[in-house]
Amino acid sequence: EPVHEVCVSDFYMGKYEVTQGQWEKVMGNHPSFFRKGGNYPVENISWHEAQEFIRKLNRKTGVNYRLPTEAEWEYAARSGGKKEKWAGTSRESDLDDFAWTDKNSGEQTHPVGQKNPNGLGLFDMSGNVWEWVADWYDQDYYQNSPRNDPQGPDRSWDNSRALRGGSWISMSRDVRTSLRARGIPSVRGNLGFRLIFSVP
Repeated sequence: EPVHEVCVSDFYMGKYEVTQGQWEKVMGNHPSFFRKGGNYPVENISWHEAQEFIRKLNRKTGVNYRLPTEAEWEYAARSGGKKEKWAGTSRESDLDDFAWTDKNSGEQTHPVGQKNPNGLGLFDMSGNVWEWVADWYDQDYYQNSPRNDPQGPDRSWDNSRALRGGSWISMSRDVRTSLRARGIPSVRGNLGFRLIFSVP
């Protein structure tokens, strides 16, 4: 809030959250609490650790991957800016088809891509693991954020970064595409991420 119009420039986003297998290939370690296989989302990752993964991946590949901004994340989660309450649907009765939440997860993460994708072909944008984004967190940022490519506030009063999407333990209200949460950049938990890169 408040409701406002935002325009974002073209970008590519990973159709899945970064997996445990991908993390191990780049970082050589395994930080996840749920160690069930390479196709599960990596979690138990701090914002700082996500940034280190990105630095190493960019050196290996020569591609400029990064975390999405909140605006980019929400645009993608809403199937390209549609008025979707959850990623892929606005009907709570259909949510089980799109998201792992407290109602259907069995209290654990699940391999990426098992639920239906949203309208852009992106999986698990609601539920499974919370996703770090690039922005500092400011509850009031939307009251005066720019219309074009908002990058988030310059700082956060409590040094927190924004999180989006909810997790396997979240209730339906907490996996909405509009819900914003925050975390100290060094904290770990049900926290993962997905990557994007901008179109040149």
